[in-house]
Amino acid sequence: MTNDAWDSAKGAIRKDIGAHNYTTWIEPLAFRSLEDGTLNLASPTDFIGKWVMQNFQDVILRHVGSNGTSVARLVCAAGGRPPASRPVTPDEAAPRTRADRETKLDRRFTFESFIVGKSNEMAHAAARRVATGGPVSFNPLFLHGRVGLGKTHLMQAIAWEMQEAHPEKRVMYLSAEKFMYRFVQALREKATMDFKQLFRTVDVLLVDDVQFIAGKESTQEEFFHTFNALVDQGKQVVISADRSPAEISDLEERITSRLQSGLVVDLHPADYELRLGVLQHRVDGYAAQHPEFRLADGVVEFLASRINTSIRVLEGAVMRLFAYADLVKQEVTMEQAQDVLSDLLRASERKLTIDDIMKATCEHYALRMSDMTSARRSRTVARPRQMAMWLAKKLTPRSYPEIGRKFGNRDHTTVLYAVRKIEELIAAEPQIAEDAQLLLRRLEGQLR
Repeated sequence: MTNDAWDSAKGAIRKDIGAHNYTTWIEPLAFRSLEDGTLNLASPTDFIGKWVMQNFQDVILRHVGSNGTSVARLVCAAGGRPPASRPVTPDEAAPRTRADRETKLDRRFTFESFIVGKSNEMAHAAARRVATGGPVSFNPLFLHGRVGLGKTHLMQAIAWEMQEAHPEKRVMYLSAEKFMYRFVQALREKATMDFKQLFRTVDVLLVDDVQFIAGKESTQEEFFHTFNALVDQGKQVVISADRSPAEISDLEERITSRLQSGLVVDLHPADYELRLGVLQHRVDGYAAQHPEFRLADGVVEFLASRINTSIRVLEGAVMRLFAYADLVKQEVTMEQAQDVLSDLLRASERKLTIDDIMKATCEHYALRMSDMTSARRSRTVARPRQMAMWLAKKLTPRSYPEIGRKFGNRDHTTVLYAVRKIEELIAAEPQIAEDAQLLLRRLEGQLR
């Protein structure tokens, strides 16, 4: 069997499993060999290889063997990469090789598989604009939000889109941890000039989880100079973190300032409509691969209303139900879904809200709820308001801007100041420390 024969079989596989499944799982595979009835394929990642083996082995073997080829077994292991969108000459391949080795992308994370809702439409639009490769009015693009809201998905979607639409451009995606590792390795091997050459000659640099370099002075220094060199050359930089630049403690002020000089976009927690859309998309994907996978009416809507932690948890819930359905070989009922996902449902039960915190704080200090959002600045009101802001940051996953909006549309810097002030007072004033402990015990008791 040759590469041409594999390409022919892929066309038949695409018709069998559909364009979406083909693009996500089969297209990234590369033909290695066919020996002693074993078809060896290379996949970009271990995950893709295992998924193909578990879900598409029979389909692949059937279509490969349809032309008379003797094949009985499939081996799909990591070691390949997605094919280039056009043939690449040796001269083109040489300068891109090192950057490509740093860019480990998951084929599932594309714009086509990203579900857009009100909570992430701004981030999605900004990422799409960058991915076009044309002039952009903002640089850098900074995406931030809680874990599991789609930051990494959008970052990798940009990288995929640009690599496919603009193969002549050098695109590098990596985590901040990997950036630090490469820098430390360069220092150890006395190869800092190679490091600078690698990172400062890319066309697009995407760095995930930049909060990781906070407090690491040498890495921050190199990151700052790399950032400046690229922006000064008009190269695009995209950064992500779990909070806004101003909220990352131990990040140098000059880096914070540079990160804020572009477009900063907050990915908000998914609302019900977005959660429902994500669940339905994943369920439809599984059902397309396995028609026998069925959920009873109302299960998807129930999960969307009950699991509100993150998109990642929602996707994990669908995968767990799929595994269960594969074992029992029958439709998953509402009762079965509740039993299989009991731990996720418990974890998503009622959590403290900022309103709960405001109410408890007002009762403790004998204030009215309206005082929390008023413009009054007297200490008898301002200090309890700061305490409530501190509690909101400590006991809820809300960001500083979100907390500020709840407290009368105050700026996030006001909330940041309040949090730091209360922390200072807790260490210096026993009465404030006692109030904080009483309120914490009271509020945490509401969760039991």
